[in-house]
Amino acid sequence: MLIGDKWKVLILRDLLSGTKRFGELKKSLGTVTQKVLTAQLRDMEKKGLISRKAYSEIPPRVEYTLTKLGYSLKPVLDALDRWGKEYKHQVKDNTA
Repeated sequence: MLIGDKWKVLILRDLLSGTKRFGELKKSLGTVTQKVLTAQLRDMEKKGLISRKAYSEIPPRVEYTLTKLGYSLKPVLDALDRWGKEYKHQVKDNTA
């Protein structure tokens, strides 16, 4: 259940490359609403997968980073990526 939602996997994917601001995540995810993204980020922060850092600036700036626990999911995400690429290749070969 920690990463069962499709948005959580994509958020983790984006944060593997480093710290991101809310707007960067929203833009990368495309069709996610601000409400859903906020809820997903809060849940992931509560579960210890990401950390949130808010800056006291105008306009406000918030950054999200994977925690050590969140980063420990990298091998799992890498395996899913490899599996997906192999699956895509097999489906392509079977339909040709």
